Order: sequence, then C-alpha cells, then structure tokens
Amino acid sequence: MNIVSDERAAEAGSKFGQLVALMARLRAPGGCPWDRKQTFDTIESYLLEETYEVMEAIERRDWAGLAEELGDLLLQPVFLAEMAAEEGRFTIADSLQAINEKLVRRHPHVFGDAVAETAEDVKVRWDEIKKREKGDGVGGTAALEGVPRNLPALVEAEKISQKAAGVGFEWPDIGGVVEKLQEEAAELAEARAGADQEQMADEIGDLLFTLVNLARFLKVDPEQALRRTNARFRRRFAHMEAQAGAGLAGMPLERMEELWQEAKRLEN
Repeated sequence: MNIVSDERAAEAGSKFGQLVALMARLRAPGGCPWDRKQTFDTIESYLLEETYEVMEAIERRDWAGLAEELGDLLLQPVFLAEMAAEEGRFTIADSLQAINEKLVRRHPHVFGDAVAETAEDVKVRWDEIKKREKGDGVGGTAALEGVPRNLPALVEAEKISQKAAGVGFEWPDIGGVVEKLQEEAAELAEARAGADQEQMADEIGDLLFTLVNLARFLKVDPEQALRRTNARFRRRFAHMEAQAGAGLAGMPLERMEELWQEAKRLEN
C-alpha cells in the first residue's frame, strides 16, 4: 500500500469509528427516542430507500450528492449492526472482518499465486470460489437458493437466469432467445383474445422474463435499462407539460404526440 492510500485508509477508519460511536450514543439510554425505537424490520425500508438514492445520484453524475448519499447508506449497516451488538449477536467489526477476509479469499490472483488476466476470468474464479464456500453442486444448496426473493423483480429474474445458465439450462445462442420472445408474444395475444386476466398476467410475466434473458445475452443490465427509459419518459413528459401551458388534460392525443416528438428531437 502506498503512502496516499495508507493516509486515506487511516482517515476513513477514524471517521468510520466516529460514526459507530455516534450510533451507539443515539441508541443508548438517554439517547434519541426515535433511534432507540427502531428495529431490524423498520430499518430495512430505509436501507432500500437509501440504496435507490445512491443509484439516482450516480445516474445524475451528482458527485457532491453521491458523497452525501453514500454516507446515508453507510449509516444503515452501522445502525443494523449496533442493534445486533445490543442483542449480543455480532458487531460491525465482525461484518468488516468478514468482508475483508472474503475479498482476500476471492481475489487469489491479487493476494495469491493464481492468474486472471481478464475481468471475465475474475468473474469465473469468483463464482467457483463462492460455490465451494456455499457447497453448491456438492450435496449443498439448490442452484437458485442463493438468489434473494425480495430483490426488485427484474434483478431477481436476471440473477435466476444467470444461475440457471450456470448449470447448463441455457439457449445455445441469442437466436433461441429471440424465438422464445416471439413465442411468448404470441401466447400473450392468445390470452388477450380469450380475455383471461390471470393468463394474461402469466404471459406478461413470461414475456418480461424472456426480455431479461435477451438483455443478459446482449450484456445489458435490464434494471438500469428500464431506469434510463423511466428517466427519459420523465424528461419528455415534463417538456410536454411545459409546452402545454394550461395542462395536458383535455388536449387532443394528436397534439400530445406532436409535443412528445418535439421533446425527442430536442434530446437528440
């Protein structure tokens, strides 16, 4: 480690220790009533909220905002670990020790004698080491058990399909995915014709799952792709509202489409 990184680590360690001490003070008798009232279940929602705020700052390239949001995100694991420490379960030091050991263990090409010349090599080795640690495929857990069930649906679908592909349940090439996409679209059309609401929901789910697989083949993150589309829609819709003046309600659809196309041209 060089002098600059040594100094950075020392400063970060000092400030992280201060955060841990502040959290302990807030949770202690005589501390903050709100902080003392929180439980693992109540903090869970804040963890997710802060994660999305970090993602939004990254997408905006708001570096000052990202610095602040990362601090808010760091607070959540410190908060959770403090509650665990109060119950005698573990401390934040245990969590830090676990991730430090994991990083060393799963980077043998950096901290050992193994060789990995590309990012793909690293990913393959990481997955192999993870499987050995978890006992996957050797009388251990089922392939999909490592995928959390409370992930955002698109992320869960991507993780599930990656795991399935990892054991060989995979199309031989992208052509098979495109054919499956067309098949699912046809099945959705049949469900619409039959006006079967439950079947339509199932077929839309199948269609979305296949789209996630198509994104995987194209090396596109489906969650981020949809977030980018949402952001574009927001910008274009805001332009439409600004141009409408009196509001969009009651405006002819043809005029709305003109404003939408205008917003697209301005972006391009």
